[in-house]
Amino acid sequence: MKHFLILSFILFSLSMSSQNSKIDNIVPFSVVESVPIYPGCEKAQGNQGKKQCMSKKIAKYINKKFNTSIASNLGLEGKQRVNVIFKIDRTGSVIDVRARAPHPDITKEAIRVIKRLPKMKPGKQKGKAVIVPYSLPIIFMVQSKKKKDPFDDPFFKKTGN
Repeated sequence: MKHFLILSFILFSLSMSSQNSKIDNIVPFSVVESVPIYPGCEKAQGNQGKKQCMSKKIAKYINKKFNTSIASNLGLEGKQRVNVIFKIDRTGSVIDVRARAPHPDITKEAIRVIKRLPKMKPGKQKGKAVIVPYSLPIIFMVQSKKKKDPFDDPFFKKTGN
């Protein structure tokens, strides 16, 4: 019985230390010593400059790649918000993409676009590459499809009579 308790304690200690090392390798974007660097942001000054550059580049990428017509085809109107969370791993790849949107098709589109972000230089903490979580809202407007006025039909147009 004594050996079983010692073995159980050792296994528990090992599992806790491996979990702690996993947690230690995840550093929030707001506090990481060296933020991940999006392609084209290498020359930005300091962490704050790199953060701003990354935010602008990701926004530009999403504006270009995100298919907003999905929302209008679903009959949605007005301001739409998609909350996206992902991680930039120790190699600079985007992993663990999650999204919440007003419709599953929009969620799928957000995940598709974010998964295709270019590879970045990984974030670093104490000189070692770490996993950095990143979250962003995708906000866009959907114009309502103008209903066709039946009186615009040529049949109803006033003639010169």
